[in-house]
Amino acid sequence: MSTIVTVPPRGRPPAATRVRGSGSLVWLAVPALLVFLAFGVIPLLGVLALSFTTWDGLSQDISFSGLASWSAVLSDPGLPHALWVTFLIMALSWLVQTPASILIGVFLAGHQRYRTLIAVLYFIPLLLSSAAIAITYKALLDPNFGLGAGLGLDFLAQDWLGEGPLAVGVVIFVVSWQFIPFHSLLYQGGVRQIPRSMYEAAELDGAGRVRKFFSITLPQLKYTIITSSTLMVVGSLTLFDLIFVLTAGGPGDATRVLALDMYKRGYQANLMGPASAIAVILVLVGLALALVLRRLGGRDASASQLEGA
Repeated sequence: MSTIVTVPPRGRPPAATRVRGSGSLVWLAVPALLVFLAFGVIPLLGVLALSFTTWDGLSQDISFSGLASWSAVLSDPGLPHALWVTFLIMALSWLVQTPASILIGVFLAGHQRYRTLIAVLYFIPLLLSSAAIAITYKALLDPNFGLGAGLGLDFLAQDWLGEGPLAVGVVIFVVSWQFIPFHSLLYQGGVRQIPRSMYEAAELDGAGRVRKFFSITLPQLKYTIITSSTLMVVGSLTLFDLIFVLTAGGPGDATRVLALDMYKRGYQANLMGPASAIAVILVLVGLALALVLRRLGGRDASASQLEGA
């Protein structure tokens, strides 16, 4: 009497093994989920609840005030201005950082030794704090004792932080100088994942460097661009320390972004209710922009950039 043995398809474990394996993977995600709940969801719910109260941030007297804080924030004429400045810095910094980061990332993706050395030196700004960078640039741009006055260069000896348009330009420049290395690192990794065979096929067709860049490199970096842009957008919404040290929101309210407005209301005016309402607005705006960018990435934003290779 013969015995029939069923052999599972090659490369695919039995169903029982797959179920047990998936269960163990779920347990691996539990610590991260608990940390997210403890430091993300619960504080956010606390801020949302605090936006319906009146509290000075110091006493223990927290009283429910309904929609008073929200009404005060939404009716404040300074809110649209802070939103405008926030989106202006976000858009201009994205326009500066994205092209520069892509070009630098493509250049650093080469395997020559000198490019590795340049990459190490270029990533130094990532090791510095935003406050230290702001203090340094504030000293360099001082019209009386800064770099322009020391070198005798009149075009540098301007009141960079005393005029609205110049102050916004300085903020965008400093933000880009600090974070372009990080995004260049993302694009460097993305370029190195593109198969060399695609470039070799293009070379056989007579394509030059420019044609290969626009026909192969940029399309293959689609999801990297979405990821980098999402980080830029969310980072711009929470940009506070650099602007606080560099301009303190001035001159006037020229650089008063929404995050700085939240700080001034909460910790300088002791209005924790309106400050919490602005914090919730920041979260909602960031979530909406992140979802929009995800939709721009297509139906499957998590697909590999090597798809179709």
